Amino acid sequence: MTQRPEGLSAYIAVTAAYWAFMLTDGALRMLVLLHFHTLGFSPVQLAYLFVLYEVAGMVTNLAAGWIAARFGLTSTLYAGLGLQVVALLALTQLDPNWAIGASVAFVMLVQGASGVAKDLAKMSSKSAVKLLAPTEGGGLFRWVAVLTGSKNAVKGLGFLLGAALLAMLGFTWAVLVMAAVLAVILIAVILFMPPGLPKGRKGAKFSEVFSKSANVNWLSAARVFLFGARDVWFVVGIPIYFYAVLSDGTEEGNRAAFFMIGTFMAVWIILYGAVQASAPKILHANERSEGDLIRAARNWAAALFCVPAALTVAVLMSSGPEAWLTTTLVVGLLVFGAIFAVNSSLHSYLILAFTKSERVTMDVGFYYMANATGRLVGTVLSGFTYQIGGLPLVLGTAAVMVALAALTSGKLTDQTTEAYT
Repeated sequence: MTQRPEGLSAYIAVTAAYWAFMLTDGALRMLVLLHFHTLGFSPVQLAYLFVLYEVAGMVTNLAAGWIAARFGLTSTLYAGLGLQVVALLALTQLDPNWAIGASVAFVMLVQGASGVAKDLAKMSSKSAVKLLAPTEGGGLFRWVAVLTGSKNAVKGLGFLLGAALLAMLGFTWAVLVMAAVLAVILIAVILFMPPGLPKGRKGAKFSEVFSKSANVNWLSAARVFLFGARDVWFVVGIPIYFYAVLSDGTEEGNRAAFFMIGTFMAVWIILYGAVQASAPKILHANERSEGDLIRAARNWAAALFCVPAALTVAVLMSSGPEAWLTTTLVVGLLVFGAIFAVNSSLHSYLILAFTKSERVTMDVGFYYMANATGRLVGTVLSGFTYQIGGLPLVLGTAAVMVALAALTSGKLTDQTTEAYT
């Protein structure tokens, strides 16, 4: 099947909109984390700031799959971009004189709205790939890898942008700049979106979002553990550990720490995105059967387990934040990012391979609900494990969750044309 030109144009437009969203999403996460850490929030309180973001993602993905099936993919894409602008503007109303409890509650609500926005945009973009990608020559894997990999590279730049804007402009002006840029991009996307995406289906029922495919369900379970394993160290543990190591307590030292932490997080995400985009080549996907790629999901998860397990041992062997340990953590987490990227790209391809075109938004929504569940679990555990057990418990928990991802991936079969009842 030859790809239609309008399909390619729609794919490019969707990808550009998704890039713009993820740039602000990454920047906002880094802004919130570093700003509130400097205000004296504990690791658990910092984790609370992101909890509603992930809870909102769980609910949104279930609903968004049905909304897109009912009203069309462009409606959910535009709604996601617009809601993110509203969330950014709301965050500028935060008063530094509020009590910590009030600040936490307010930011949780705003982050919840941002979580809804993110998953509306994500579900729309990923579903569009299934409908627009060419079916021959491994086109589906290539297109989903490019979309996923490039958006993560852009999100990595967002981490760096967020840290830089915080250091140069301060919290409020940084958020206002991002809101203005995203609003302009939303207007441009609405005006110039080409045809190619399907309209809604009036008969779509909400009950259809729950998949009856064993492969979709097992893959979603593996996704919970995979992303929980990443966020258990990524959200709070490692940034706060590095801040404690790098900052000398002065204003100048804090700014330097912001830039270094933001740079590391940006490099990690950019590497992650680059490897994701290259995953079809790394795996020689166009030469392998779908059954081979399903087995590869288990094997790459097993390889990933070795990294946090080794880092846990290294931290336990150290007597404190020594230079060799910091170097080991940086290198080890970059290796984790590369292997994690292959796992994530495989999952993103398999969910589209397992679903059917007529219910793609439903299955993708359910799958990303599982993704948000994993992020929620990882977010909560990130603050909790760091506060009670420090870095060893954070990394040990990540290792256990990767092992569970490998076990659930082993339940997948190569029967990718299961019937839906």
